[in-house]
Amino acid sequence: MRAVAQDRFGGPEVLEVVEVERPVPGPAEVLVRVHAAGVNPTDSWHRATGGLAGEVIRLGWDVSGVVEAVGLGVTTLAPGDEVFGMPRHPLPAGTYAEYVTSPARHLVRKPAALSHVQAAALPLAALTAWQALVDTAGLRPGQRVLIHAAAGGVGHLAVQIAKSRGAYVIGTARAAKHDFLRGLGADELVDYTRADFETATPPVDVVLDAIGGEYGPRSLRALRPGGIVVSLASPAEAYLADEARPLGLRAAFMAVEADQAGMREIAALAEAGLLRPEIDTVLPLELAGKAHELADSRRTTGKIVLTVTD
Repeated sequence: MRAVAQDRFGGPEVLEVVEVERPVPGPAEVLVRVHAAGVNPTDSWHRATGGLAGEVIRLGWDVSGVVEAVGLGVTTLAPGDEVFGMPRHPLPAGTYAEYVTSPARHLVRKPAALSHVQAAALPLAALTAWQALVDTAGLRPGQRVLIHAAAGGVGHLAVQIAKSRGAYVIGTARAAKHDFLRGLGADELVDYTRADFETATPPVDVVLDAIGGEYGPRSLRALRPGGIVVSLASPAEAYLADEARPLGLRAAFMAVEADQAGMREIAALAEAGLLRPEIDTVLPLELAGKAHELADSRRTTGKIVLTVTD
């Protein structure tokens, strides 16, 4: 089968399509014929550095496709089922390929309302937003949430998830993206190139920070007493908890993990029309390097998706 691989760390140019053996599903696993695979910032990080393990891996975690075969003991899925999910994360999955194996319970059935391209754009980014806002911050109806990089892959899905939870949503983004975000339901927007977000609006209950750096300490200043900053940027952001505690605030660094219960919530929101990914660019598997060039620019709106099977 065809798969994207690399033999060294580096820029997008290290990615190439190679022929490898088709995997075989083990016990409690399924083999998925991949129709589309999402591209995420963590893919670029692993390509360039090997991630936390510092190892060359086969890239990709987002997948949408059709179950081709099931391993011993699988009772929840069958060949022919259309599925999507984020298998194995944070361990390697290798979804940039024609076929991928996955634990059966890391996948859920794809909503009929979504194409494979749309479904492949959701898992990692939407699970990140769900686990940050719902599981970590405990977002409740009526609370105010500030979402940084609101037009990005995680951000634009976080806006929709927060609205589905009854929150008042404030997003930071360049002015050119404000109309897009209003269309997703954002109640208030801050152009971070013209205003300081920590003073541009009244204090908030939750901040979702996908940027890191100076945004962490600044976000603490945007919180109400008892509020929380959930950082997605890097493990280094864990220091914020120590700064937050004396102020009567909270801060947490969160890493997304495989989560079937969360995927079911995401599928239900998509089926109800309350969650739709914005697709910035769709490219064939052979142009994975080009997809990473676009991702590394950090100027896309929404998600980049690789198509694998027509």
